[in-house]
Amino acid sequence: MLFNSFPFIFFFLPVTVVIFFWTARRSHLLAAAWLTLASLCFYAWWNYVFLALLGASIAFNFMLGVGIARATAAGTARRARGLLAFALFVNLAGLAYFKYANFFLDNVSAVVGVRWSIDTVVLPLGISFFTFTQIAFLVDAYRGRVTSYHPVHYALFVTYFPHLIAGPILHHRDMIAQFNRREIYRLDPENVAVGVTIFSIGLFKKVAIADTMALFSSPVFGAAASGHAVSFVAAWGGVLAYTFQLYFDFSGYCDMAIGISRLFGIQLPLNFNSPYKATSVIDFWRRWHMTLSQFLRDYLYIPLGGSRGRPARHHVNLMITMLLGGLWHGAGWTFVVWGALHGVYLVVNHAWRMRRPRMTTHGAVRCHIGRHASRALTFLTVVIGWVFFRAESIADASRILAGMSGATGFRTPAYFADAVDSMPLIRVLRDLGLPAPPAGVLLIVLSGLLALVWLAPNTQQIMGSYSRALDPYPEAAGGPRRGRLRWRPVPAAAIAIGLMFFASLLGLITDSPSEFLYFQF
Repeated sequence: MLFNSFPFIFFFLPVTVVIFFWTARRSHLLAAAWLTLASLCFYAWWNYVFLALLGASIAFNFMLGVGIARATAAGTARRARGLLAFALFVNLAGLAYFKYANFFLDNVSAVVGVRWSIDTVVLPLGISFFTFTQIAFLVDAYRGRVTSYHPVHYALFVTYFPHLIAGPILHHRDMIAQFNRREIYRLDPENVAVGVTIFSIGLFKKVAIADTMALFSSPVFGAAASGHAVSFVAAWGGVLAYTFQLYFDFSGYCDMAIGISRLFGIQLPLNFNSPYKATSVIDFWRRWHMTLSQFLRDYLYIPLGGSRGRPARHHVNLMITMLLGGLWHGAGWTFVVWGALHGVYLVVNHAWRMRRPRMTTHGAVRCHIGRHASRALTFLTVVIGWVFFRAESIADASRILAGMSGATGFRTPAYFADAVDSMPLIRVLRDLGLPAPPAGVLLIVLSGLLALVWLAPNTQQIMGSYSRALDPYPEAAGGPRRGRLRWRPVPAAAIAIGLMFFASLLGLITDSPSEFLYFQF
């Protein structure tokens, strides 16, 4: 079930909210059990077959987590380590089978020249997220950071539907403390107003912006996948369109998840914080998929040694972390290259920080200009990385990059012009008899979106006085936005949000709802 679908918006969500608060008047535990059941139904909507896998994963990890915690509390460190190692092996083995079995066999077959194959393994939806969420629980139990165990609350922690399909990755200590709060079991009008507002903003981002950008990006990458050369205009237009498609798609999902959770009075971790405003790749990874970055840092990078020791060892740790982070996103060499590319970016970024001279106070203007230059350079490096992230193969990515370099000409191909012509804005302009050249229109649209992501406040800043998402990287967050764009529960704000919601519904009527891009990971 998609957040951006009529069954979810007008049936599942309101029914779940109403029954949750009605049940909570009788029993908080019963309300939590209802929310767990609703989350399981939400998951089963996609493919009920994998409901058994999810249930088995929850039961296995809860029992092992309790066993690990008891062994740690009893001082039997060896038993605790053994249980943790066994639990991690089972979780990672299951994840590896579903995500990488076909990829591994295909590559082994290509190397040895013997065709080994199995039936196509269907990837269970959200397996990466509920597996990583439970791995964090197991490690925290081993470290003595888990203080409360209840099977219903644990099941809700894993299956909680706003995060189940595409994150964020949750921590047991953050969520269980909220499930035990009496306040979440009482309907709060402020939570409803804030939750509906954030959800509507996210829905608009997904339907009106991300899905529109897909009209430009898909034909370009489709042409590359078909073996066609891609011109300069089409390559840059398609890649930038995908850059903004992915941005607003993921940002929209994160907003919708936070907004839905806020209806229940539950705070989810902040998972997206204006990453294209980053002034370095280090800063980018503190703003993009923040809970995944935190997970990789806490449970992979630091155990590998982090920044301790010699710089060469530090750089190796960065490369290993980013290679595995890239492979987590998908079983393909394009994701490996994308992870390796960001690993190189981070190594260069850290090396530069170690060697650059300290800026003096009399260089304030130079610092201001340098900040904008750093943001532009970071944006460009990220855009190049998205080519591999989106392409179906290394060869496809190479065709796109060749087009971006100008090696294949500058003419606008027919398929790209047709994609621009499909925009409602173009049809309106031409009905009025106004010129609408495809490249010029797309340039205006992309420039407007770039200004929006660089200059406009994000949702958390607009809602700064009312929204309190859990922030894994508080040092990277901006403060509450002041002035006219700060949201307040006034009629003007309600009208604006109502218009955005209505426009999104019109978009859903015109086109069938599309999946969020991070669903495939």
